[in-house]
Amino acid sequence: MEKIGIIDLGSNSARLVIVQMLGDGHFMVIDQLKESVRLGKDMERDGFLKPQRIAETLKTLKMFRKLCDAYGIERIIAVATAAVRRAKNQRSFLEEISTACGVKLKVLSAEEEAMYIYRGIINTMDIPKGLILEVSGGSTKIIHYNRRNLLEYATLPFGAITLTELYAAEGISPEEQAKKVEEFFTEQFKNIEWLKDMDPETQLILVGGSFRSLGRISKLIKKSPYPIVHNYHIENEEFLSIYERLNGMDLDKKKRIKGVSSTRADILPSALAAVKSITKYCGFNEMVISGCGLREGLMFNYAMPMTFEKPISDVLTYSLMTLVKFYNCNEKHVEQVLNISVQLFRQLRVLHKFPRQYLKILKVAAMLHDTGSSIKYYDYQKHSSYIALNSALYGISQKEIVMAALVISIYKNDDFSMSEFNKYREFMNEQDVDVIRKLGIMMRIAESLDRSKSGCVSGIVCDVLGDSVIMKTEIVSDADLEIKEAKTAAQDFRRVFKKNLDIL
Repeated sequence: MEKIGIIDLGSNSARLVIVQMLGDGHFMVIDQLKESVRLGKDMERDGFLKPQRIAETLKTLKMFRKLCDAYGIERIIAVATAAVRRAKNQRSFLEEISTACGVKLKVLSAEEEAMYIYRGIINTMDIPKGLILEVSGGSTKIIHYNRRNLLEYATLPFGAITLTELYAAEGISPEEQAKKVEEFFTEQFKNIEWLKDMDPETQLILVGGSFRSLGRISKLIKKSPYPIVHNYHIENEEFLSIYERLNGMDLDKKKRIKGVSSTRADILPSALAAVKSITKYCGFNEMVISGCGLREGLMFNYAMPMTFEKPISDVLTYSLMTLVKFYNCNEKHVEQVLNISVQLFRQLRVLHKFPRQYLKILKVAAMLHDTGSSIKYYDYQKHSSYIALNSALYGISQKEIVMAALVISIYKNDDFSMSEFNKYREFMNEQDVDVIRKLGIMMRIAESLDRSKSGCVSGIVCDVLGDSVIMKTEIVSDADLEIKEAKTAAQDFRRVFKKNLDIL
């Protein structure tokens, strides 16, 4: 399968991702390298990239090239953003990179950068109305969309590095410095006409390394066992608490915070100052962290060029199918288990009374239940559960991901561990345990009814009669194995649903 390399050279850091193409527009990141190069450092004085920064960048890109060569990669998509875009010595820098590293950098315009960030968000998050904020080392991007249509964007020619350097030079305290950066951002936001009347349903989406660090800090404080920051929500009150604590720390303490890169610690307060400013200016009560952005936009642009015109309509299904392909699952079996699971959910609604939203959880469990077999068949459901939990699925909340992973882990034997419940108490209550167990039983029956992976059971009809559920199978060929397997769930079905189960 084809592999490509994507290099993102920013004002603060340089990152390489190795991407494996899976076919049908799906792809998976299989390796990455990141280095802090601070290319935009000290540029404000004269507009030139400094020799020391150039040398560090050359060294980094040579390492990137070496890893690409090790993977046998022939196509490298390399882009540079704000620092190189503004540099007076841009041409000589690009020529030196090309000659020394064999990498041809494309300098993105402000519009191109905004578009790629937007595509990285819109194809990985199910948020109808959003205001995207990205504060990089040398620029700030604000992108507004509604109903998956890009409406407006603005690029401000300063970022976390430039503002940190600007106000640090005045020799003021960290708290005073943060206040000045906040005021600066607010004045700039006032000049963006369309920011003044944000729809109250619009959600603030934070993109970039500084904001991923914010998510990790929040999870550290909460002692969260779930490490993924993509689609992680933070209420404004919690954000302000973190922001104020950071501003009161000296640089050495900031560098020691777990989850924050020591090379980002000094500029983190300036990036967070933008968040405080925009939440106050626009009246946001919470924010959502995205783990995706520019690089994912480049990946989608390469793997699915049609997303240039029309975003992916079903983000969750796309994300799940990527994992199905990556782990070489039997796609027909996956489709069949999903189909029967959905039928069970709908036909047993009189018993479980779950809202339609819970179908998302069942869908994740049904489509990923077999992924762990690629690791080891024995106890594969445990491996599948781990994959679901740690794959940063798109288009679904973190609570729903955790619940789906637990459904996968118990669907074979209804063995719900209260230690797991306590581990994820930040997400779940006791009612959710009942949901997980009932969805698990549905999954078990659905998977059993395609035990031979032949699709011999085309559908089911369930009748709830008194204290029993009569489940009639619609078959296209011999289904003795499937029905025998499904009947083993009867005892657990009775314990969970309080009904006898008879499968015909």
